Amino acid sequence: MKIVINLSLIIFLASCKRAVGEDYAEVAAIFPDYADVTIPANIAPLNFSVISGLKAFATFSCKDFSFNISSNKKGEFNIPPAKWSQLLQAAKGDRFEVVISIAESNVRSFYIHVANEPIDPYIVYRLIEPGYALWNKMGIYQRHLGSYRESAVYENKMTSYNCVNCHSFCEHNPDKMLFHLRAKHAGTVFIDGDAIDFLQTKTEQTISALVYPSWHPSGKFVAFSVNRTSQVIHPTQRTEVFDLASDVVVYDVEAQTILTTPAIFSKSDFETFPTFSADGKTLYYCTGTACVMPDSIQSLRYSLCSISFDPDNKSFGNRIDTVYHAMRQGYSVSFPRVSPDGKYMLCTLSSYGTFPVWHKDADLYLIDLETNEGKYPENVNSEQADSYHSWSSNSRWIVFSSRRLDGLYTRPFFVYINENGETAKPFLLPQKKSAAYYTELTKSYNIPEFVTGNVKNRAYAIMQKAKDETTHKQVSFEFFN
Repeated sequence: MKIVINLSLIIFLASCKRAVGEDYAEVAAIFPDYADVTIPANIAPLNFSVISGLKAFATFSCKDFSFNISSNKKGEFNIPPAKWSQLLQAAKGDRFEVVISIAESNVRSFYIHVANEPIDPYIVYRLIEPGYALWNKMGIYQRHLGSYRESAVYENKMTSYNCVNCHSFCEHNPDKMLFHLRAKHAGTVFIDGDAIDFLQTKTEQTISALVYPSWHPSGKFVAFSVNRTSQVIHPTQRTEVFDLASDVVVYDVEAQTILTTPAIFSKSDFETFPTFSADGKTLYYCTGTACVMPDSIQSLRYSLCSISFDPDNKSFGNRIDTVYHAMRQGYSVSFPRVSPDGKYMLCTLSSYGTFPVWHKDADLYLIDLETNEGKYPENVNSEQADSYHSWSSNSRWIVFSSRRLDGLYTRPFFVYINENGETAKPFLLPQKKSAAYYTELTKSYNIPEFVTGNVKNRAYAIMQKAKDETTHKQVSFEFFN
């Protein structure tokens, strides 16, 4: 006990502002903060560091299984994967305790809960420097969540360092996906197994090539927005992205035709961020009254609306329903995504605009689609931007982008959500050396998406398609009154 008292006195004298009793917990504070989180049983070891940088010891225990490990001299813990796997299996549907000791005295303990439901084995994301910085290297990557293994899906060095963006998967299927190439070798890459199509999607009737996607559950259609987008440097939040015009369309994959209707394709409104319902019979999207940009950016607010869609007849309904009238509440809605079980809609709310990734007030918002009642998920949001998100295939896990660590870079966080819409404390994607990794990484994780398996390496075939313009296909346009 004497050693601990001496240690706490040293810290107290150095800070001159904390009580001695509080110092114990601060000495054993950890990064990432994994205390009291809920995790799946198929996640890689949650390696962490003691923030004080002191050598420490940790005991992991659940029921009849336990093990002890020590940190290195910098306070970094590297959990053995085999023991970690045994621990998660023993604690599945329950919890295990972590006790952190410094100088042979217990200074902190906490629990980690282990859900019964697994998480999808992979996420796919883009690594990109902040939008206000110059860049020439970016790529789409996949991470195996049961280990620390990361591999490239496609890197822009394959095609003259152009922009690669908006990767999207049909029903979490790693073999059925799309993404865009911009600038040189521009087009949209559609992948279905070993088949690769390279599409030119700008038509005379649309203001741009296809942009933000959402697959129909049948895989026969993809909803897109078409956007004329601009970006300016902002005095307080670094950058502001906004649309000068936007519409919503549906792409017929088999016919290679763009379908739309006046209700979602008009000059009087900005329509963007479409997403299909779980049964494919409803198309949700965000809409706001068209105005002069960027002059009116802080008064522009988008509501969440829906229109019916008949996949058999390839037709749209005649009525627009407002699911969430964000404008009346003083908010703007972005990134709507429906859970695969069809019960919930998760979206992002911010005070204005349609691209909230740099808005500090951006928060996740959960809507019950049976009652249309919404709420901020408990324990999930932070003081920094919490924005893009996606659902796991079993509807029990969410991955989302957050700047909560430093306000500068988006990092992927995971949160467990039960069938009643109750959420647990989020946890950061584990790395082999998390403290050093997230401190040194100068790229943001962008558009994290769950997939149910490994995305095959097709980079060379994609590059060949992109560079050979004779293989490119032009889509057509069809308008329904």
